[in-house]
Amino acid sequence: LRTMSGNEDDWLALKPQEPSPSQCCGSGCKPCIYDVYEKELAQWERAKAKQDKSLLMEKKEQSNNSELNPDTFTAFSISSVEQLTEDTYQYKFELPGNSSLRLSLGQHIVLRGMVNGLEVQRAYTPISPGNAEGYFEVLMKCYEAGLMSQYIKTWKKGDMVFWRGPFGGFPYQPNKHGELLMLASGTGLTPMLPILQSITDDEEDETFVTLVGCFRTFDRIYLKPLLQDLARYWNIRIFYVLSQETSLEKLPWSYQENTYTGRLDEDLIKTIINSCRRKPFVLICGSSAFNEDMTRYLKAAGIEENSCFVF
Repeated sequence: LRTMSGNEDDWLALKPQEPSPSQCCGSGCKPCIYDVYEKELAQWERAKAKQDKSLLMEKKEQSNNSELNPDTFTAFSISSVEQLTEDTYQYKFELPGNSSLRLSLGQHIVLRGMVNGLEVQRAYTPISPGNAEGYFEVLMKCYEAGLMSQYIKTWKKGDMVFWRGPFGGFPYQPNKHGELLMLASGTGLTPMLPILQSITDDEEDETFVTLVGCFRTFDRIYLKPLLQDLARYWNIRIFYVLSQETSLEKLPWSYQENTYTGRLDEDLIKTIINSCRRKPFVLICGSSAFNEDMTRYLKAAGIEENSCFVF
């Protein structure tokens, strides 16, 4: 009986643990962490039924082969850390040799962190081009009470960080849409950048783009030099909506003409749509409240649901 009990304890120790809610990033990943759990649980049940632990050898929770994988977490080294605003950082991660993540436009990857013994997962969209060789970059905002933020704030150059993916993405095709209208709030800017850079890098792509970036203040606008460079292209327009600025007079003159104070409301949406050079296809990325508001405003402005994509 002791032998049977000991054997049962051995199998229970090998049984996969069901993920906690904090381990799901909530971004609709395929496979989700729960999908991975179900797969590993079925594998464990088969092995236990046959009393053959070798059948569990396929199980991989993390990898060190530097190949990004949607099923398992892979370690990547931080090569640089740059603080952009008081609460936003840009992290650069090394890829071996001249390898690339080979991301499709707008795809996100999932970060795993440990905070006080609790595993947390969150989704982030790299801002570097999907075919960037030898590195990838991620923009991250840290929140005062955020669990993942507590983990991110400890990072320094040389630390190893675990990612899996890629997931999602926008199926962009050059010249498919006459104009893209991008509505981004805060770090919702991140999935827009690879698409913008893809358009400006392709001489054959004549898609017009209107990007509307919503931030609290002028100082909180991320990546100003990059955005200013993109705005110099003949087919790119960039507007800023600053919710906590009351006057444009203090802004550099080069920003005053294309910046609005207050919030991006229904009237401003209509004004921007009416200024578009062609009927736009709309990309939206921000908080759930922002996404819901934008979807409602666009409907009121006559933009159909099949002419929108929400990240």
